[in-house]
Amino acid sequence: MEPSRDIQTLLDIMAALRHPETGCPWDIVQTFETIKPYTLEEAYEVADAIERHDMDDLCDELGDLLLQVVFHARMAEEAGEFAFGDVVEAVTRKMIRRHPHVFARAGADTPEAVKLQWEEIKQAEKADRQNRRLRRGLPEEAGSGHLGSIQRSFPALVEALKLQERAAKVGFDWSEPEPILDKIEEEVAELRQALHDGDRNKIADELGDLIFALVNIGRHVGTDPEMALRGTNTKFRRRFGHIERELKAGGETLDAASLERMEELWQAAKAIERQLT
Repeated sequence: MEPSRDIQTLLDIMAALRHPETGCPWDIVQTFETIKPYTLEEAYEVADAIERHDMDDLCDELGDLLLQVVFHARMAEEAGEFAFGDVVEAVTRKMIRRHPHVFARAGADTPEAVKLQWEEIKQAEKADRQNRRLRRGLPEEAGSGHLGSIQRSFPALVEALKLQERAAKVGFDWSEPEPILDKIEEEVAELRQALHDGDRNKIADELGDLIFALVNIGRHVGTDPEMALRGTNTKFRRRFGHIERELKAGGETLDAASLERMEELWQAAKAIERQLT
């Protein structure tokens, strides 16, 4: 087996890994459920490479993500459900159907018209998918009503954003971002009260409300909350790394350093960043 640009080689490799007699012991025993966490992890690693503008890593991580698709498709083929070719056919059919303004004559010649057309096509696809499920004797898809199409499997921040976007389509939304700041202050006050009362369930509830409001203002100002938080995580790593390096340079350790000393170095890291920008 030699490396190749041909997708068939990757499919052959996965088939060999899953062979019940000569395959890899680890790969043979995997299921959709056991592979799912790796699929999510690879998707996040793709996002990380993009954020770092590391094209070498991006190429590598996209390959790892593609492997997850091939892995799931192989297991489905073994179960007699579908094969990799069916996955490719389904997505090509979907993209052609959703872009009649590109692949056929259509009147969607503005971004707004394209978005409206996309939503109409998705609704038709949803009805078709439901009919196919019924013909196979499967239960109706979970969720109903206007928000029923928003998957609960999304990461919480993504789900919150999509719920808000969906509700906004029927006018359930703030008209501008400023009032959301008042809502955030209200939620902070309620969280303070919950902390004072010491009710852990109430604390969790109020914390969720606060985060939901923060997602809302991010949406209104055009800032993806997931990406904003990831940016802050990167900044935290960078500043904490400065603390660690400075302590080590001075013969100190993290365990022995006082909070006041670490805060001093944290502020120094912030000052350095301001100078650089």
